[in-house]
Amino acid sequence: MLAYRHAFHAGNHADVLKHTMLMLVLRHMNAKPKGYRFVDTHGGAGGYSLEGRYAQKKGEYERGIGLLWTRTDLPEVLADYVELVRRFNPDGVLAQYPGSPALAQMLLRRQDQLRAFELHPTEQKILRATLAATPDAIAYDGDGFDGLKSQLPPTTRRGAVLIDPSYEGNGDYPRVVATLREALARFAEGVYMVWYPQVSKVQAAGLPKRLEALAPKAWLHVRLSVQQPDAQGFGLAGSGMFVINPPHDLHARLAGVLPWLVDVLGQYDGARYALDRLEA
Repeated sequence: MLAYRHAFHAGNHADVLKHTMLMLVLRHMNAKPKGYRFVDTHGGAGGYSLEGRYAQKKGEYERGIGLLWTRTDLPEVLADYVELVRRFNPDGVLAQYPGSPALAQMLLRRQDQLRAFELHPTEQKILRATLAATPDAIAYDGDGFDGLKSQLPPTTRRGAVLIDPSYEGNGDYPRVVATLREALARFAEGVYMVWYPQVSKVQAAGLPKRLEALAPKAWLHVRLSVQQPDAQGFGLAGSGMFVINPPHDLHARLAGVLPWLVDVLGQYDGARYALDRLEA
């Protein structure tokens, strides 16, 4: 939706989970020399100021990346993630946060491709500037749900896709399912990552089961719940990531860090995680 601005939420607990997962998937893709294409269907601005009025309004990053920034006991996986954020802040002060395209930009190699879609005109302008100096990185002014099919299959037959719309309206949930169904028909062997919010909506609760039905061979589903909804049942309690065709080592690597994240990011006694999978 054009009203949505991720700058309000940049660096929060949901970004910590999403970007740790994205990093692990792209690190795995980098283990082979053959190039691949990474597609971000909802790229946002690419990078966000944590000192601006949007991020400062609720200070969500303070309960996300802010809680990891000064830790000296980070597990290896999270130390790798935080180091990428540090690269985005070369002066050592946590003032900027990299969105998914900027994070991918730091991880992709010369032989790899980056394709990011964004509809919001202001975000799109920043995204173009963010990616301008990177060879074979293109920012598209368009709907990523519709645009994904033009990017599949990659010529190298290797690819990863991140789908993380705002879900502000109920329409995003069925579009995620429809877009994935078509993408898998075009490129069944791709790695598909879907982020979704843990909110009090029937569509959010039912999305993982609908995604399981699309992935009969292999999938991984992780949920991180860190805070209680408000008295009316609203608010972002946590988030989930559903990965179709996950890397073989993803489950083990996440199992080693999720308990630590619950301890550090959890804001109430009921904070928890869940990690499920179907192996090929």
